[in-house]
Amino acid sequence: MSRAPAPPPATALVVGIGNEYRSDDGAGLLVARRVRAAGLGRVEVREEGGDVGDLLASWSRSDSVFLVDSVRSDSSPGTIYRFDARAAQLPSIFVPHVSSHSVGLAEAVELAQALDELPPRLIVYAIEGADFSSGTRLSAAVQAAIPAVAERLIGELGALVTSGERS
Repeated sequence: MSRAPAPPPATALVVGIGNEYRSDDGAGLLVARRVRAAGLGRVEVREEGGDVGDLLASWSRSDSVFLVDSVRSDSSPGTIYRFDARAAQLPSIFVPHVSSHSVGLAEAVELAQALDELPPRLIVYAIEGADFSSGTRLSAAVQAAIPAVAERLIGELGALVTSGERS
């Protein structure tokens, strides 16, 4: 009896970060769910609570990692950000005092840099949140931004998967 060949490794990893019971903090998880529903081949989608160890472990197995989180700064709720974390340091909007996670995303990236464990491609998408209180209701601006971020990410992943299939 022969075994079926193992599936090829994922071309990209998408990690939605957040807490769905902290209102707008669940935005990253909801974007990840939309990406998963798109059914892109060779794209792994995970949901994480923001634990640094879990994040580093999840992205250590992929060459292209896309993180999606919500942030709080002085920008208008629903503002969409995209950062290349390999090209430049993440801005201060990712420090712990603007995140409901125990450690900020910027610290996780800095730790991975110090350990020489950054993936070759690390892209961060973020949505400016308005309400991080307990509950599951999203603010209107964040709710409107979720499909826009998902579509941008799906487009970027589609191009990556297509170019990976040609290699």
